[in-house]
Amino acid sequence: MNTVLLVALLGCLGAAFASPAQTVRWCLKSVQEYEKCRRLAVVEPRISCFRKENTLDCIIAIKDKLADAITLDGGDIYTAGLINYDLHPIIAEDYGTSSDTCYFAVAVVKRGTGFGIKELKGKKSCHTGLGKSAGWNIPIGTLLSMQLIDWAGTEDSPIEDAVMTYFTASCAPGAQKDTKLCQLCRGDCSRSHKEPYYDYAGAFQCLADGAGEVAFVKHLTVPNSEKSKYELLCKDNTRQPIDNYKECHLARVPAHAVCSRKDPRLAELIWNVLNSDSFNLFSSQAYAPAKNLMFKDSAVRLVRLPQNTDAFLYLGAEYLSIIRSLKREPATSATSTAIKWCAVGKAETDKCDTWSVNSLKDDTTAIECQTGNTVEDCMTKIMRKKADAMAVDGGEVYTAGKCGLVPVMVEQYDECAASSYFAVAVVKKGRGITWETLRGKRSCHTGIGRTAGWNVPMGLIHKQTGDCDFTKFFSSGCAPGANASSPFCAQCVGSRNPVGEDFKCKASAGEQYYGYTGALRCLIEDAGDVAFIKHSTFGDVTGSKELTPLNHNHVLICPGKLPVPVTDYSSCHLALVPAHAVVTRPESHADVVRVVLAQQAMFKNGGTGSSFSLFRSPNGKNLLFKDSTKCLQEIPAGTSFEQFLGDEYMTAIKSLRQCTDSTPALEKSCSFHSCQQKH
Repeated sequence: MNTVLLVALLGCLGAAFASPAQTVRWCLKSVQEYEKCRRLAVVEPRISCFRKENTLDCIIAIKDKLADAITLDGGDIYTAGLINYDLHPIIAEDYGTSSDTCYFAVAVVKRGTGFGIKELKGKKSCHTGLGKSAGWNIPIGTLLSMQLIDWAGTEDSPIEDAVMTYFTASCAPGAQKDTKLCQLCRGDCSRSHKEPYYDYAGAFQCLADGAGEVAFVKHLTVPNSEKSKYELLCKDNTRQPIDNYKECHLARVPAHAVCSRKDPRLAELIWNVLNSDSFNLFSSQAYAPAKNLMFKDSAVRLVRLPQNTDAFLYLGAEYLSIIRSLKREPATSATSTAIKWCAVGKAETDKCDTWSVNSLKDDTTAIECQTGNTVEDCMTKIMRKKADAMAVDGGEVYTAGKCGLVPVMVEQYDECAASSYFAVAVVKKGRGITWETLRGKRSCHTGIGRTAGWNVPMGLIHKQTGDCDFTKFFSSGCAPGANASSPFCAQCVGSRNPVGEDFKCKASAGEQYYGYTGALRCLIEDAGDVAFIKHSTFGDVTGSKELTPLNHNHVLICPGKLPVPVTDYSSCHLALVPAHAVVTRPESHADVVRVVLAQQAMFKNGGTGSSFSLFRSPNGKNLLFKDSTKCLQEIPAGTSFEQFLGDEYMTAIKSLRQCTDSTPALEKSCSFHSCQQKH
C-alpha cells in the first residue's frame, strides 16, 4: 500500500513539474516595488513577488529560473540580452500619442541659467542611474559623439573617469560610492529606491533641489505644474521649452520592456496575467514619493512584441552603437582593420573566400567572410557585430533601415554614373499577355521583398485590387523566400541536385530561379508566364545591349500600353528604382567605405595581376554584387535609408507594407516601433 501511495505521489510530482507554471514570479528591487507587487498579487493570484537587491541580481535570478519577469530600460535590456543571460523582451510599454513605444531622452536645466549643451563641462549633473538609457547611455554617448568629453577608450581609463573629469560632481546611482559620481546623491547611491535621486523622478529632484545643474531624464519627467521653470538643452547649443522635446532631444529610444527567458508558454502566461483589468499597473501614487514602480507611471498600455524579437532587434543598431561607444575596446588584434563581409549561401561564400585570400597583404587580410542562410540572417549578424557589411537591393535597404542599419555605398551600372535602374515585367512574345490580362497567370519573381521582383509589381497590383492575398491574383509562381507551402513556391526548382536537396524556394543562389537571371530562367523554361526583373537582365545574360535571339523572343508589358521590345524599357517600365547598396552599422560607415574603396581599386576589373574581380561571378550570377556593377560610390555620411530610396519608392513600399505577409519577419521585429531610426 505504501509503495502504491509513493508511486502515485511521484506521479503527481512529475506531472506538476512537467506542466507549465501557472504563476509569474515578478522580480522586485525595492521595498516599495515589493509592496506594490504584493497588492497586485491579492487581486491577481497568478502573480507572486520575488525580491532582489538590484537589477543584475534579478536578471540572474530569471536566467536561473528562480524568477520569471522584470521590466527593464534599454541599457538593462542590452545586459539581459547578452549570451550569458539570454533574456528576451516580450512586452513593451506604450506611452500614448506623445511617443508610442519610444521615449525621448532629454537634458533638463533650470530656466535662465544661461548655458548650452556645449558648456556643460564643469557643471554638476544628475543621472537616473549608471548604465540606464536616458540617464547615462544616451547623454554620455551624445557628449562623446560631439567630442565634448575626451576619452581614448577602456585601455586608457574607464568611461566613468572621463565623466568625473568632465563634470565637477554628479549623482549617478550605481556608481562607485566613494567617487565624484556619487557626491551629489542623498542616500546610498544605489540603483534602487533607497537612493532618493534614483530614476527619472529622483534625477529631476536632484536638479530641483539645486544639487545638480542638469538632469538627464525622459521627456515626460517634469511635472506640468513645474514646466515653466525649466528648459531643454538642444544639440545645436540652443534651449527650448520642456514641451518641445520632439524638436529638442538627445535621442529617441525604445520603451521599457518586460523581459523573460525565451519560453513561448511563459510569455503567453505573462501577457495574460498583465492584461487582467483588476489592477492599475501604471500608478505608483500610493507609494509616494517613489515613482515608476514595476512599470513607468507614464505608460498607458502594454504592447506584445513579435515572437522572434530579441534584445538586439528590439534596441536597434543605432542604440547598440551608442552602448558600444561607451564600451570602447582597444584594437589589438592583427585583423582589427579587416571588415567582415556577409555572404548568403555557398556560392557567395566561395566568392567571398576568394576575395579574402586575394585581399591578403603583409600577412593581413582586408576582408573576412561570414555566412548567413538568408539576407535577413546576414542583417542580424551585422546588427550584432558578427559581420560588418553586405550589398542588398532596395527592398532590403528598407528592411535594413528599419533595423537601424544605413546605406553607405551604392552600385553604379553605367560607367560609374547611374545609381538607379528600371523595374520591368517580361513575357514571351506572341502569347497575347498584357498587364491587364495578368490575373490567373504564373509569375516569376527575383525574391520576396526584392525591389524589381516583388515590391514594385506587387505594390502596383495591391494598388489596383486592394487585396493583400496575391495568391488570388497569380495562380502559382516562384518567389524565393516565400513560405514553402505557398503557391509562390510551386514553380521553384531548387538546385536540381537530387542529393541533399534543400534549396527549393530559398532566397539564395542555391535556388536556380532566384535573383534576376533566375527569374528570367523561370520564364524561359516556361515555369511562369511573366518575370519581374531589372531592365538590364537580358544584357547581363547575353553580354549585349542589342537585340539578340533571346530578347527578341520576349517583350515588356506595363499598365496602359501594348507590349514593346525589351530594349524599350525607358518607355515601358513599372518604376525607376534605386540601385543596390552596401549597408552597415552607423558607426562603421567610414571603415567600410575606406576598405571597400581600396579593394575596388585593386579588384574592380581583376587588376593587380589577379584573376579575381569584385563584379564578376564565374560560378553563378550577381554574387556579392550585381555583375553589371561598374563601381561602388560612397553615399554621404548621414544619408538616411528614406533619403536614399526616394519618395516614389518609399510611397510604393509603404503601400505594400499594408500587407503584413509582405513584411519580412526581421522587419516586423525592428519596425514594431520606430526608435531605431534617426529623427
